[in-house]
Amino acid sequence: MRRRKSNLRSLPWTLISLALLASCASIGNPSGGPRDEDPPRFVRANPAPGSVNVKQDQIDIYFDELVNVKDAFSKVVVSPTSKSVPRVSSQGRKVTVKFNDTLRANTTYTIDFANAIEDNNENNQLQGFTYSFSTGPEIDTLQISGMVLSADGLEPQQGMLVGVHSNLSDTAFAKLPLERIAKTDDRGRFSVMGLAPGEYRLYALADVDNDYRRENPEEAMAFYEFTISPSSERVTATDTIFNLHNGAVDSVVTRERTRFLPNDILLRSFESDYKSQFLQKYERVDSTRIRLIFNTKSDTLPTLNLVGIEGYKNWNVLERSQNNDTLTYWIAPPSLVATDSIHLAVTYLRTDTAQNLTLGTDTLRFFTERPKAPKKEKKKKKKKEEEEQPDTMPIVIPPLGLRAVTQSTHEVYNPVIIEFDTPLSRLDTAAFHLEAMVDSAWKPVKDGWKLQSVDSLNPRTMKIDYPWELGMEYKLTADSLAATGIYGLITIPFEHKFKVKSEEDYCSLIFNVSNFTDSVPAFGELVSTSDEPVRRVPLVDGVLTFDYLDPGKYYARIFEDHNGDGKYTTGDLAAHRQPDVVYYYPKVINIKKNWEKTESWNVFDTAVDLMKPEAIKKNKPEADKKNRNRKKNESEEEEDEEDVFDPTRNPFNPNDKGSMRNKTRRH
Repeated sequence: MRRRKSNLRSLPWTLISLALLASCASIGNPSGGPRDEDPPRFVRANPAPGSVNVKQDQIDIYFDELVNVKDAFSKVVVSPTSKSVPRVSSQGRKVTVKFNDTLRANTTYTIDFANAIEDNNENNQLQGFTYSFSTGPEIDTLQISGMVLSADGLEPQQGMLVGVHSNLSDTAFAKLPLERIAKTDDRGRFSVMGLAPGEYRLYALADVDNDYRRENPEEAMAFYEFTISPSSERVTATDTIFNLHNGAVDSVVTRERTRFLPNDILLRSFESDYKSQFLQKYERVDSTRIRLIFNTKSDTLPTLNLVGIEGYKNWNVLERSQNNDTLTYWIAPPSLVATDSIHLAVTYLRTDTAQNLTLGTDTLRFFTERPKAPKKEKKKKKKKEEEEQPDTMPIVIPPLGLRAVTQSTHEVYNPVIIEFDTPLSRLDTAAFHLEAMVDSAWKPVKDGWKLQSVDSLNPRTMKIDYPWELGMEYKLTADSLAATGIYGLITIPFEHKFKVKSEEDYCSLIFNVSNFTDSVPAFGELVSTSDEPVRRVPLVDGVLTFDYLDPGKYYARIFEDHNGDGKYTTGDLAAHRQPDVVYYYPKVINIKKNWEKTESWNVFDTAVDLMKPEAIKKNKPEADKKNRNRKKNESEEEEDEEDVFDPTRNPFNPNDKGSMRNKTRRH
């Protein structure tokens, strides 16, 4: 009995042991440890970085893990430039650069990999890695650093070529390749390295044809208006080392380092007004219209001559865009409208191979397709000529419709615009009537308004400018014989009721602008959340006033308007003219109905590269993988606070971060 009892007592422990053994033998997935978020580390190179008297045409660079070189052709930049681009490849832990041309004597070579090198597993990028050597007994180490932003929107210009010329001639940029180059990173920052002491011109270029020069006048560019003499100085730098476990300060280290100057150059890129002129498209819109679309604006209209048809004079009515790049010709004679095919000799200015405008003539054929008539069902056989039906429908001339372009809820500052279907041959302005709702009755508005053309560009649109009363309801009517179109059709009775928004529907915004030049004309713009202009007003005595705004979110910017034309003017290298300067208000403005909001705007309180709010930036930098799980606003704050641009780095160890928040440079 005792033995049996003892066995029963041991049974639970036996079961527990079996369960433990089973659990130890079960198959599971190991955690694998933390995710690798570190970029590859440089180990060594042959020849070593900074070597002199180098004769070999192949460079081998080794890292601590397997690496790839991504987009080498577009990202890796080699200075000085050459006709044949060196071949960059990777194998295992090695990156190889093979020079196809003979290396220049007594020359410093710099290879800027940008962020092209990444590890093989997690694609962690090695940011800003550069390598330099010299074919002579000395190596040049000076550098010029800064940032490229778009002139009209302060957008960081990513992947833009930045380079120098020791030839200070104004024509060198167009005729000669840049001598030493760099590319901007995802924040628009650059460092042109390997410079010898001397005087240079500095340029930026969107080099679409990869010739390292601005032979194509349509390429975006930037230029620094002063010559630059790079230099260096020894400075004392203080580094704080933190404990990775608790975040506390571990130690403070002071060291000597070299600062390369200048390190705060701001280049503002722009596109010139120049574009090649050519006929981009031509079409017959319908039987009544033909259309010519040109690549760019023009001050001269083309001449049109009918080919193979005689007897037509003043056969069209022109409707054109503001810049004369889209031209619509309304065909007036009904007999010409009925013609299925029209041949035209079009003579216009176009760009030749030497980038000059010359007169040329194209003979063009314009077709119109007419709808086929439906065939009737035949009950019995008839003669062939009786069975045949017409191939086309009768010509249908569009009716002379009249419509209001503006909405029934009307903005107090806008004119009322109406549009006819076709150009007019006659208009009776006395047949139009404007009335206002007063004491529940329509009463004529007798004075202060008239119907007039919007402009000479569009013969079909008319407008009424009037000091509309807030909250008032109006009615515009037209008699049936108010107008006659070029095809002889007349208008039918027309009515358009609209109500002007009340004062309570609007809000207003006032900026008191300080720390800004008053010697140069300026204007301000409100922009939408997509960075599109909403309203433009002049700066008057340091104040920007935006009245009658719709409630919502707005951003603001101010332009220096040097020629006083009230609009942005681009740059011109030949005239040594920089583009108009823009500055952004660094915060969003949220306005509600019936509010009047006043903001103080000290223009230079914020560095120029940090002015534009992140929410409306289009060219945003690549996200830091280590911060990818943080909230967007926390990430943006960290970038602003920690990512300080310091281009004083050694060219052989360029992995320091930086920003231009230390200085705003104005010229």
